[in-house]
Amino acid sequence: MAVDSDSLKDRIVRFRETIPDTVRIVAVTKQVSAEVMRIAYAAGVRDFGENRIQDAEVKQEQLKDLTDVTWHLIGHLQANKAKKALEQFEWIHSVDSLKLAQRLNQLAVDRPHKPQICLQVKLLPDPNKFGWTEADLLADLPQLSDCKHLDIRGLMTIAPLGLESTEIFNLFVQTRELAVKIQQLNIEGLYLDQLSMGMSEDYLLAIRSGATMIRPGRILYGDLQR
Repeated sequence: MAVDSDSLKDRIVRFRETIPDTVRIVAVTKQVSAEVMRIAYAAGVRDFGENRIQDAEVKQEQLKDLTDVTWHLIGHLQANKAKKALEQFEWIHSVDSLKLAQRLNQLAVDRPHKPQICLQVKLLPDPNKFGWTEADLLADLPQLSDCKHLDIRGLMTIAPLGLESTEIFNLFVQTRELAVKIQQLNIEGLYLDQLSMGMSEDYLLAIRSGATMIRPGRILYGDLQR
């Protein structure tokens, strides 16, 4: 499909103008070409979110001249790919188990900068998603605090499919409240000042609920996201 770069750039600029300055736009680039990403960059996007390590590797090579881009891993991460994820991404939003956090911590020992981490939570039943329940996360906090080589910054969640708007909003509010609860425990190394919530369909609900990072895709690119 031919890319109308001026139209796409205008679309993204208009979207960015509707988002509060306090909210970071992590533009999801799943099934988006490097050409389209360059247009998003020209429209002011500096944060890109990829689901798959191998897809990101190809695009990072194609876009290596864009030196001020921050790369975010937002898809499920298998423990056997943890080392590669640390090499390619500054942020990992999808740390969904204590085992994975401990593996990343072990691998990050010799890295010059701590990786920025979000803990993925699953506060509603969803067989298609990964993440901690509230009870399991609270139980694992002491061991997460021992992961001294990670910068654990916040929580990430994905709303299950098929929810009504009120249910999605309530889920996002519950995620924010869980982050606040953990902050109030004053556990060393767990600051949780970031909330990664909301995609193209529900980002407005996420912002109302206190999201500091949203993950839009199709609303930015339209039919260019295949």
